[in-house]
Amino acid sequence: MSQREIVLPGTYLGERKGRKINNCYVEGESVYSKVLGILKISDEEISVVPLAGKYFPKVGDRIIGRIEEIEVSGWWVDINSPYRAFLPLPEAVEEFVDVRRVDLSRFYDIGDVIFCKITKVTKNKIIQVSMKDMIARKLFGGITIKITPYKVARVIGKGGSMIELIKKKTGSEIYVGQNGVIWIKGGNKEKAIEAILTIDREAHVAGLTEKIAKMLGD
Repeated sequence: MSQREIVLPGTYLGERKGRKINNCYVEGESVYSKVLGILKISDEEISVVPLAGKYFPKVGDRIIGRIEEIEVSGWWVDINSPYRAFLPLPEAVEEFVDVRRVDLSRFYDIGDVIFCKITKVTKNKIIQVSMKDMIARKLFGGITIKITPYKVARVIGKGGSMIELIKKKTGSEIYVGQNGVIWIKGGNKEKAIEAILTIDREAHVAGLTEKIAKMLGD
């Protein structure tokens, strides 16, 4: 079987031979796909990248969320997942805040878009995010679009090559969340969106980088 081949659930992928597996199951030494997705196979690993599915948070992920509720001690955040995340006050601001006197909406209000980092995921799916990260910030203006979370890596490209190409050719400011939410501001936003949605649709297609470069006028 070749790289970038689309496989169905139950497709035989080869012998394990001590390799790590992801989105696969093993019978004896034979490895089979658990999901519909794109095959990635090497000497170290056999994995399948799903073509569809929900985002399930992992510690360390940098994501884009939207404030949807304000509590006394922090904010509830929509993270494009079956689960909401909580942004505690100490993880959001550096200064001391007297919650009896200060309206927390002065820091983050309902509808605000943030680029943040997941710092905790419990067994009960309690998710915590933080703004105490080098590149965390509130995102002003712009628009957000959503893609299949599992295709984020393809949008970013090796070493960030694909997203840098899109930024350079469109002049847009772009933040990509690992939860499949992408924020775009300025420049030729329409062209940037077209390129990103093309990648989302055709992530499994060979020669995609060349196609996007041509689309953007390379």
